[in-house]
Amino acid sequence: MPTLTIVVGSTRPGRSSLPISLWFAERARAHGGFDVQVADLAELDLPLMNEPMHPLFQQYSHDHTKEWSTLVAGSDAFVFVSPEYNHSFGAPLKNAIDYLHVEWYYKPVGFVSYGGVAGGTRAVGALKPVVSALKMTPLTESVILSNHAQFINEDGEFQGNDGVNLAALGMLNELAKMEAALRPLRS
Repeated sequence: MPTLTIVVGSTRPGRSSLPISLWFAERARAHGGFDVQVADLAELDLPLMNEPMHPLFQQYSHDHTKEWSTLVAGSDAFVFVSPEYNHSFGAPLKNAIDYLHVEWYYKPVGFVSYGGVAGGTRAVGALKPVVSALKMTPLTESVILSNHAQFINEDGEFQGNDGVNLAALGMLNELAKMEAALRPLRS
């Protein structure tokens, strides 16, 4: 079964990306098309680009990079859960993406974005050319969470409604199709 890695794209204390990522992981497990893992950038704690060699060469000198490389290389598909900060996505996610190169090749990526009225759509728009430069295939389907705070209960858990859950299912179906189509390119 292919491995789907959900990347928690914010490290900010009190972030909404963690409960949203955990909700999406539940949806992905219920979907049944993937082995699901969650990569929390706050736990990974990658310093700001401290590798001396360009990641294209995969000559990593730090254990944190080697561990991140192994996790990404072993994944077949991704979902980036990202807030929108100042009409784009945050620095921790950009840093995590830029740490690697070859490990991202020919893998599909979906997006769960959140924010105010725009729901993080500008973050997704900024992410697409970045992942495309790494030979990833960004899905056209995204899960957009406008005014996302309304879905987080008093226990800090994200509770999606029927529309949001349906959007997640549609994106997971598309992710499964794209993963299968791209698989021969990764071998």
